[in-house]
Amino acid sequence: MPTPSDFDAHASHIAEHGYTIIENAIESDLVARLDETLRRLEKDLGIVPANNPFEGASTVRIYNLLARDKVFERIPVHERVLPVVERVLDSGCLVSSLSSIAIDPGETAQPIHADDQLIPIAKPHVATVCNTMWAITDFTEENGATRIIPTSHLRDRSPTYLKHYDSIPAEMARGSVLVWHGSLWHGGGANRTGTRRVGIAMNYCAGFMRQQENQQLGIPPETVRGFSPRLQELCGFGIYSGLIGHVDKKTPAEVLFGKQRKGGIVWDA
Repeated sequence: MPTPSDFDAHASHIAEHGYTIIENAIESDLVARLDETLRRLEKDLGIVPANNPFEGASTVRIYNLLARDKVFERIPVHERVLPVVERVLDSGCLVSSLSSIAIDPGETAQPIHADDQLIPIAKPHVATVCNTMWAITDFTEENGATRIIPTSHLRDRSPTYLKHYDSIPAEMARGSVLVWHGSLWHGGGANRTGTRRVGIAMNYCAGFMRQQENQQLGIPPETVRGFSPRLQELCGFGIYSGLIGHVDKKTPAEVLFGKQRKGGIVWDA
């Protein structure tokens, strides 16, 4: 298992360069189960490419994965990844979105963008978003590995949409995880091979931010009830800093499921 100093080193690399790669972080049996489940969901749900410049004309995306199958519950709380994210944001971070991105042969490169581009805060700024890409297949330059621009998270602006920027591929082996600061300029690569590149985008935001996918309405309460307490917190069923997100001085989990909160509302402390 990685040590706290390993997590610190990854967080330091993100602070300096905007990204890090956790090599071979995910168990091979879990990667296989995720791959199999994504294939089944694509068929059962009839998922097809969105066919727009950002999501791609030959890219299959499945959203709201926590509502789709229990196997995805392992992703947000993974012990080799979450500690790095918590060092970039803090332990009050939230699941912003959880989706799959399968780039098929012939897909062109995605426009370079920053994941916090729609947040109206002057740049550079402390991380409000920290996102991860799980490699379900090998990620190579030829098959569409995520393109990144190191240190771009330190710039005073976001990229201009549809403008070309020089970038490098974040190549990594199956089971590895790319983690990046939400201000990093990046985009999916072009797939010039004959096989599909599959990744899972596990995106987090700071606890005081609005989540990209509405976890509270997108996941059925019966499903959330079966989540671990930490996963419930990550999905927004807790409160941030003893206050943000409360319901009559109770956490959403207390209101929905009668679960007791650790500690009190900040006003009562």
